[in-house]
Amino acid sequence: MNNNLANIKKSIIVLNKNDCVAIPTETVYGLAANAYSNKAVKKIYTLKKRPKNNPSIVHYSSLNQLKKDCVLNRNFFILYKKFCPGPITFILKIKKESRISKFVTNNKKTLAVRFPKNKITQKLLKILNYPLAAPSANISTKISPVSAGDVREEFGKKIKYILNGGDSKIGLESTIISLVKKPEILRHGGIEIEKISKILKTKVKFKSKKNKTSAPGQGKVHYSPHISMRLNIKNPRKDEAYLLIKKRKLKNKNYFYLTKNQNLKEAGKNLYKTLRLIKKMKYKKISVEKIPKKGLGITINDRLIRASK
Repeated sequence: MNNNLANIKKSIIVLNKNDCVAIPTETVYGLAANAYSNKAVKKIYTLKKRPKNNPSIVHYSSLNQLKKDCVLNRNFFILYKKFCPGPITFILKIKKESRISKFVTNNKKTLAVRFPKNKITQKLLKILNYPLAAPSANISTKISPVSAGDVREEFGKKIKYILNGGDSKIGLESTIISLVKKPEILRHGGIEIEKISKILKTKVKFKSKKNKTSAPGQGKVHYSPHISMRLNIKNPRKDEAYLLIKKRKLKNKNYFYLTKNQNLKEAGKNLYKTLRLIKKMKYKKISVEKIPKKGLGITINDRLIRASK
């Protein structure tokens, strides 16, 4: 459905019946439902075939709404002021009196929350009297959707409405930072770790939870086209689709440019869209040119490593 108030109100009718709609965000499209309803959240997990132990991100419209569910602290307010609304997700302590569904948190004492920047979703959240649980609108472990068409490919008529917000501007999931104790990055995303460290005036480190799912997006296999993939390749094989970020003189049919001038923001925006295209073209193998491990290149490498597994 196109972006207008009438269609937003149609979505609200569906959401109020504890059903799901797909929503646009600046990161990727989300599969959204009432975060206070067990019935609604269970539908998300069923549609996505998402493991029950994988928590979901809850999307809010305001601080006043969030205060009902979570304990806020100094580091949260510093980062909120700088980066919100935007591609950052906070892990916070959940209040005992919170109405958040136990299926959102997997019965944990923490909650992943964020404030999306997309104007359509902001309008939707402001009208609702509950926040929206909204993991990415794809089947679990598969490529995240960055357009309404991607969502339609994933689910067809299994969901009633997709609010069309055009292509996602960032195209990579949000950065997840735990603020429960010492700030820790749990997932690389749309905001670089260096920027977060600078704002907090302390060295923030990435912490890998190898044997424990404490936040969304920590699965070993994720964001994947389910095609054999080789990384850091200089010379691809003829039968491989080749992902590049640096312009080459050769114009081979199997060359797919994320960017031609090593613009990592552009590369990030084009990553999932290009992987979907390669899958549609029925390539059985992918090789990837070496991508610098700096800035958003860290996030792109993270996604490719997990996609390759």
